[in-house]
Amino acid sequence: MRWALVKAAVAGTTMVALAFLIPLGLMVQQTASDRAFTAAERQAAALGPALAITTDQDPIARAVASTDAGAHDRIAVHLPSGGLVGEGRAAAADLATAGGDRSDGSGRAFTVRVAGGFALLQPVAVEGGRIAVVEVYVAEADLSRGVGTAWLVLSLVALALVAIAVLVADRLGARIVGSARRLAGAARSLGAGNLAVRVPVDDARAKGAPEELREAGHAFNAMADRVVHLLAAERELAADLSHRLRTPLTVLRLNAASLGSGDAADATRHAVAQLEREVDQIIRSARRGRDETPAVQLGCDAAEVIRERVGFWSALAEDEGRPWQLAGADAPVHVPVQRGDLAAAVDALLGNVFRHTAMGTAFSVDVLATESSVIVLVGDAGPGFTDPEAAIERGSGHGGEGSTGLGLDIVRKLTEATGGDLALGRSAGLGGAEIRLRLQTRPSGDTPRAGRRRRVRPGRRRTAGVE
Repeated sequence: MRWALVKAAVAGTTMVALAFLIPLGLMVQQTASDRAFTAAERQAAALGPALAITTDQDPIARAVASTDAGAHDRIAVHLPSGGLVGEGRAAAADLATAGGDRSDGSGRAFTVRVAGGFALLQPVAVEGGRIAVVEVYVAEADLSRGVGTAWLVLSLVALALVAIAVLVADRLGARIVGSARRLAGAARSLGAGNLAVRVPVDDARAKGAPEELREAGHAFNAMADRVVHLLAAERELAADLSHRLRTPLTVLRLNAASLGSGDAADATRHAVAQLEREVDQIIRSARRGRDETPAVQLGCDAAEVIRERVGFWSALAEDEGRPWQLAGADAPVHVPVQRGDLAAAVDALLGNVFRHTAMGTAFSVDVLATESSVIVLVGDAGPGFTDPEAAIERGSGHGGEGSTGLGLDIVRKLTEATGGDLALGRSAGLGGAEIRLRLQTRPSGDTPRAGRRRRVRPGRRRTAGVE
């Protein structure tokens, strides 16, 4: 924007300067020409009284010598008798026109072209009704005397005007660009998770920022305050809702304690204990940030989160007789999303498998890390999707009892927040539904296709620390 303003100022000032200075320069040039001919007419008129008295060559020669033009041999007098005083340059035909054709003595002067300039011919009526012609030589240089200097001065004035316009436009552009950059920097900082950032509107006013940008700064600060307020309210709501779960969890824990011994009883007690820890963690996290400015911490180890969530659902899978497999989650893979958000997305996908497929249906989770993204594939051996577009539509809730239609939409928003995407299809290994999450870790070109991933056959279980 700054350079655009400078260019606009240069273009506008240049056009205005040319519109005024070119006519002014031409007028100066015309004025110099008129001045030279006017001076020649005065020189010719100065000899009129002498010619009115006498036409003798000696007195006329003395009168010619007394003039400034005569001292420089630029004036001559053509007498009616045919005599010549001074150095004549005009042609005989021009003299005949001035003396013969204008014998009425009208005294009208005219100019003719001669070598090196022009000759002003001034007819003068003398005694006896005859005509004498006064010739004044005007050199070519006299017609443009001072014009070069005038053009130089006008050019310097034009350059000075352009320079001043550029300086003013640059200062104005610097104020606008500086305010816009501060606003953009605050927006980037807010997007990166720093919710305490605000635009210094008072400083912008002191630095001469435009009113529109100051209004944008006020709107940004109001938006940031609103975001902080909404996050605080969300934390309180999460804490309150989590606290309400303690009562049914207490009942579940007491009932689980009365189940006795056995693998199923131990798995149930383990699941209840883990659920209690998760609820307590949510409450502590919400309460910890209640009196602080919320800050968004981006980034987690996707492999660790996936191992943890698959391990959580494995207990229920064992109870329902579901074969399962986890592949590619051995090495750490960093993704730019919050740990809780990724865990919620994985829970939503695995919960859909348990909710929408029959007991005993196998499922798999594959993780593939590339240079620019992390791909997570969740497949099952169920009937698959009859309408993938309807399945991903937010709030459609066509999954039967207990389905809200929000799970896949939440997962889609998580992937798109990183620049990735969510795709629904059919599993090549298990034959049922397959959901592909692509979490973008950095800008890149085409990512490897899901078909290139390494798969594990259903009969072979490959796990990463979970059973």
